[in-house]
Amino acid sequence: MGARGALRADDRYGHGEIAKAWTVVRAHLRESAGVRLFDQWLKPIELIEDDTVEAVRLALPSAFMSNWVSNHYADRLLQEFRAQVPSVRTVSIETRSAMPQPATLRAEPAPADAPVLRAVPVTPAPAAVERPPLDARFTFDRFVVDASNRVAFNAARALAEPGVPRFSPLFLHSGTGQGKSHLMHAIGAAYLEAVPTARVILMSAERFMFEFVQALRARDTHSFKARLRSADVLLIDDLQFIAGKDSTQEEFFHTINEVMGAGKRLVISADRCPQDLDGVEARITSRLSCGLVADIKAPDLALRRAVLARKLAELPNLTVPQEVLDLLATRITASIRDLEGALNRVIAYSQLTGEPIDLEFAVATLGEVLRGAERRVTIDEIQKVVSAHFDLKPVELVSARRAVVIARPRQIAMYLAKRLTTRSLPEIGRKFGGRDHSTVIHAVRRIEELRDKDRDVDTAVRTLLHTLEG
Repeated sequence: MGARGALRADDRYGHGEIAKAWTVVRAHLRESAGVRLFDQWLKPIELIEDDTVEAVRLALPSAFMSNWVSNHYADRLLQEFRAQVPSVRTVSIETRSAMPQPATLRAEPAPADAPVLRAVPVTPAPAAVERPPLDARFTFDRFVVDASNRVAFNAARALAEPGVPRFSPLFLHSGTGQGKSHLMHAIGAAYLEAVPTARVILMSAERFMFEFVQALRARDTHSFKARLRSADVLLIDDLQFIAGKDSTQEEFFHTINEVMGAGKRLVISADRCPQDLDGVEARITSRLSCGLVADIKAPDLALRRAVLARKLAELPNLTVPQEVLDLLATRITASIRDLEGALNRVIAYSQLTGEPIDLEFAVATLGEVLRGAERRVTIDEIQKVVSAHFDLKPVELVSARRAVVIARPRQIAMYLAKRLTTRSLPEIGRKFGGRDHSTVIHAVRRIEELRDKDRDVDTAVRTLLHTLEG
C-alpha cells in the first residue's frame, strides 16, 4: 500500500481502526478465495485515505479490475468491514487513475522526484491466460454450407466478428455429428484471430460439471467462477449432459447470467432445442432461448456428396471411384462425422492392405458401418415395441410398479435403449419415469446375466432386436 493512499494509525478521525480492520479483511479474503484468485484480483487492492470511517474507499490499478471486484466482492467486502467496524456503512471500489489527488493530508510537500501514481493497464499474467483446445481442422473455410446449416453458419460467423455482438447467446442444436462442434471451434479460432488478446474458453458441459465438482472439493469455487466469468467468448458444448445435475445447473445459470450481463459472447450447443432439454431447469432454457436459436438439420444427399468432395480435395494424390462415393453418400445419412469416418476407414484400409479401392472393397470394409447406418432407433420406439411384445401399456414401463411382469420388460427396454441408442444413462433413466442412472446400470447388467441362463429372456431380446433393427 503506497504512502499517499495509506491510512495512518494515529489519524484523528479514527482511521487507525479501519486500517487494522483492513488487515483482518485481507487475511479473510486470502483464506476464502484461495491463493491464485487472491493474488490475481484481491491482493492489488489498496485502502484509500478519507475523512470518515463510515465510507471505506478501496482502489485498484485498472477499471477492468475494479469492475470485476465490484461485481464479485462488493457485498462480501462490506460484510467483512462491518464485522470488524460496525460503524462502516459503505465500501466503494474505485480505479486509482480516477481518484482525485490528495493535497491536504501530507505534513510536508512531496519532493520533486517523488513517484507519481499513474493509470497503468493491468493484464493477467501470461500463465493465467488459457488457450482453448481448438481443433485446427474446424474452421469456417472448411465448413460445407447448404440450406440445412446456412442459418447456423451465418450466425456463427456473425458472432465471431469483433465489436459489439449483434446477439448473444447463440444456441446451436442438431443430432450427433452434424457440425455443432465444428462451428464452435471455428468461432473460437476466428475471434482469436481478430482479437489475439481475447480470453476464449471452450469446454463440454461434462467438463464444466467435472471442474465445478473439483472446485467444490478443493473449496476454491471462487477461482472457477472468476475464470469462466472473465471470458470474452464462452463456448459450452453438449449442454444435455448436465441434465438432472441440480448443483451444476445452479452454477451454470449464474455463469451464463454473468457472461450475458457483461455483454460477452456466449455459445451453447445441445442435441435438441432448449425447450426439449429434459432435466434442464426452465430458467436456463428460458435464458438460452432469448438469443438466437439455430438448428442444423440432417444433411441431404447433395450436402453429403459435397462433404466427400471437399474431403478428397484435401487429398490430391488419392482417387476414390464415384460409385464408392455414391455408396457412402446414399447409405450413411444421419451424421457428417460418420460419413467422413467411413471415407477415412476405406482409405486407411486400402493403404494398409495395398488393395485398390473399389465398390466390393468398400462394402467389405464398411460392412457393420453400413448396416448400423441403416436405421436409428429411439427410446420411445423401444418402449412401444417392448410394451406390445409383453402385452403392456407403454405407461406401465415408466410407472413406479415393481411387479415382475412389469419390472422385467422395463429392464429389457432399458437394456435395448442402452444398446441401440446413443442416449446417456441419465437420459435413459429419465425416459423411464425419472429413474436414476444406477437403476439403468443394474437393469443392463441383469439382462446380460439372464441372457446367458434364461432362454425365455434371451429369445425375447433377440426377437425385439430383430423387430427394432428391421
